[in-house]
Amino acid sequence: MELVYINPGLDEQASQKIIAILQDRLSQEQEAALLLKHAHWNMKGANFIAVHEMLDPEVDSCLEQADETAERIAQLGGWSDGRADAIVGNRSWERFDVEGSQDTSVYLKALITYYEGFIENDRKAIAELDSLDVISSNIIQDHVQSLEKFLWFMRAHLA
Repeated sequence: MELVYINPGLDEQASQKIIAILQDRLSQEQEAALLLKHAHWNMKGANFIAVHEMLDPEVDSCLEQADETAERIAQLGGWSDGRADAIVGNRSWERFDVEGSQDTSVYLKALITYYEGFIENDRKAIAELDSLDVISSNIIQDHVQSLEKFLWFMRAHLA
């Protein structure tokens, strides 16, 4: 990717690495929003309405995270790939395989597993970003705090 500019204190190589890490996180943030909506539409059974209503604000949260990540990429002189193909092309994490009308607990268990991987991937990104760009690292750290809170909510439903 050709950069529009390079920010003070960063060089082109570091900027390219930071953008690549952020693009990976952007793709998973977008995918998470889609998966949450998929679960929202297709779950049934015990605690349906509580979980159904709990998912929409998290969809919004994931989309806000994606927007923040995409804007950081732009601030670094790059461009964000928000296309569906990019989500699939960047996927280095486990695919979410629950489909169809399923019990709320089935979707919650699958979302918990997904979120555990999502958080793990964000933590890996933080470790890489810490030495490259503390600003970008802090953005992803804030995202992890939000993701862990929602993971706690989902786990509490199955306790």
